Amino acid sequence: MSETPKELEPQLSVQPSSQPEPERRLQLPLPSQDPHDTRQHTQLQLSESEPEHQHQAPPVWINHRRGLLFLGFSVCAAILGLICYKHRHLLNRSNNQEGKVTPCLSPACQWASAQLSMSADPFTQPCDYFLFTCGSDRLSADSGGRQRGQGIPGHPQNQKETAAWPKRRGQSGARDDRGLRGEKILDRRSVLLQYLREMLESNDRPGRAAVQKAKAFYHSCLDTKSIETAGAEPFLTLVQNLGGWAVSGQWNRTDFNATLSLLMRDYATFPFFNLYVGKDPNEIARGTTKRYIQIDQPDLLIPIEWNSKTLKSQAKTQTLLPFLASCQRYLALLGAPSSSSMIHVGTFISLSSELAVSAAPLHHRHTQGQLYQRMTIRELQSKAPAIDWLACLQAAFHPLLLIEDDQVLLHNSLYIVQMSHIIGKWLKRHELSTSPVHTYMLLNLLHTLMPALDSRFTETEKNLSLALGNTDEGGPRWKRCVLETERGFDSVLTHLLRERTAHREAEEIIQNIFSSFKSKLRELKWTDQKSFRFVMRKVQSLIPRLWTTREISSEAEIDQLFSKVTVGTHGFFSNYVQLLSLWQKRRRRLLTEQDEAADILSVTPFLLGDELLFPMGMFLPPLFHPNYPRAMNYGVLGFLTAKDILHLLLPDIYSQSETVHDVGECVWDHYLTATEKAGRGAFSLSAAQQQEVWVQYSALQIALQCFPQAYHQSLKNDPEDTSISGLSHTRLFLTSFSQVNCDSDPYREFMPLEPSFLITVICANSDLCPTSLQCANKTQQHSFQTC
Repeated sequence: MSETPKELEPQLSVQPSSQPEPERRLQLPLPSQDPHDTRQHTQLQLSESEPEHQHQAPPVWINHRRGLLFLGFSVCAAILGLICYKHRHLLNRSNNQEGKVTPCLSPACQWASAQLSMSADPFTQPCDYFLFTCGSDRLSADSGGRQRGQGIPGHPQNQKETAAWPKRRGQSGARDDRGLRGEKILDRRSVLLQYLREMLESNDRPGRAAVQKAKAFYHSCLDTKSIETAGAEPFLTLVQNLGGWAVSGQWNRTDFNATLSLLMRDYATFPFFNLYVGKDPNEIARGTTKRYIQIDQPDLLIPIEWNSKTLKSQAKTQTLLPFLASCQRYLALLGAPSSSSMIHVGTFISLSSELAVSAAPLHHRHTQGQLYQRMTIRELQSKAPAIDWLACLQAAFHPLLLIEDDQVLLHNSLYIVQMSHIIGKWLKRHELSTSPVHTYMLLNLLHTLMPALDSRFTETEKNLSLALGNTDEGGPRWKRCVLETERGFDSVLTHLLRERTAHREAEEIIQNIFSSFKSKLRELKWTDQKSFRFVMRKVQSLIPRLWTTREISSEAEIDQLFSKVTVGTHGFFSNYVQLLSLWQKRRRRLLTEQDEAADILSVTPFLLGDELLFPMGMFLPPLFHPNYPRAMNYGVLGFLTAKDILHLLLPDIYSQSETVHDVGECVWDHYLTATEKAGRGAFSLSAAQQQEVWVQYSALQIALQCFPQAYHQSLKNDPEDTSISGLSHTRLFLTSFSQVNCDSDPYREFMPLEPSFLITVICANSDLCPTSLQCANKTQQHSFQTC
């Protein structure tokens, strides 16, 4: 539709009193909005017409018309008065019921009550509850392993590349759990991983085969004693099964392409290039949903950095020396003779350095137009003949049938061509003597299997990371085991999570928050009507819903999917090898299935066509629970959901609305005044900071405006909505919001203050809050403006 939908156009309408009221935006009450004043004004207008009526007797039809008009005005005044009364009543009702609320006694509420009792209460500690500042000097939240949805839109590779890019698979940052913030709610990804951990460690549903296999895999990962006992022997046995290698002096001189195909099919190892499955963003804009095999440069083992002057990657001496030491250590752990190990390490580093020259960081390839270059497998074979592309791709997606006319997408064709030339050269010169290409592939296999080997290997990897300047420590063992389990048993965990998700309550929050968000858009001062209409059309076309797989698999179907998987409780290496084969099936499934499979590790909403999808991983305790009072669910998850929507749908709002600057400055003035920093050299906010302040303040308003509607609707079904710790519903809403941890926010570097301070701004000059948030020990009390 080219026109703005009517329900979002600015308009004034009065609903008949016999009809149910539609969902509408609720603003914070202002003094001028008193229902009594409105009725007085209406009555005054009506009384002023009475003298005229006494001087002249009008015709009968005029009397009837005046009577109808009088009746109409009376009805309108009554409806407007009722609306204003309900508006104020819904927001203030709970404030007048302190101590009269029905307590929630469920285990979830008892846990939440204990957590709130250990936290700073804004209404009893108004001077210092917000003193922790969200700034760019904070430690980053735990990445938890795999990164999703980052980088160039549609591209699978992470854009956060450091000097020694790219980060190897399995590396992750670590979050420092500060003592001062120990009572705060964890970031959403940590909440999700902890919830998955509890599912894997629970003893329920003992008869389900696939579930038991997932749990057995997880527990074998935790069994470090068995892993230490096995040592390097499982890997050495695997190498012998693959034909040996020159490092041990025993090698059957297997064919290069045959070995490469085997590593890709059975062991998810891609030494010379990476494989992805995904859509072409150029086609997505045209409504096409076809998925393609995508070929990219590999995650090289050798640490390199990008030279912006020569536009080439290179390795520095200070990074090569610790890398050399780690390679020697690996070969020593594998029993390689010290007399020959240096030769193999030297050729491995030499080959790695040659391959690295043509590799380029993502941002450079994006600016050079090297992403999503389309060609057929036949054309690829002619450009890079050293690789048997059809055979390798056929192995990676076995048993799917591929042909030479199938199209693939390349993300660095210059590297692919150069890589083929280098491999051809090394095969001719060296392979019959020291077999460096074969050794290179098996050392990449070693890195793939590193999570399943004993601590000597992981310590060597950690020491190299520290030598390269990476100070992040690995997370706890259970977290790595949860992530590894998800990579193979994702459909099992998705099924379990879907069973435990409160679908009705989650959908209620999604729909209510999105409706309140649409109302919020109409309050903004837009720079021009074109921007307003564009955003409105975009928002109105979206269908928000909980993201679950459309085709729900039964327990029998999931059991059948994993029927050929055998998981032992004390052999993690063999279990891990089976996990790699499950990755191959997952990759094949992505290529053949057109429906978007639910990503169990997602914790923020995203757009897919005309749908706004909210992952199940958002709706988990302690952030959300169906037994929590609605005030608590909306104070935490309602705010986070609104903030996600604002970030996702309004990324350029600063340039589209004057309101962003005005609200950002207003909130900042509140903060400077409350902390007594005004006029003492306080810095001004940047545009990005003003936008982030507006986003978080608006998200709190959206959740707060939405909460009374949800609360009112709940009274129809449950007249005694519960609370916690005897708090009124509004106070519980705001106190719960104060527990949201800014450290978990990906936009935290732009937030100059603690989000919980927004409670002070909300409470300024309003009767929403049960008590004043101004400090009693300050000599001067401030009168804050309403933002």
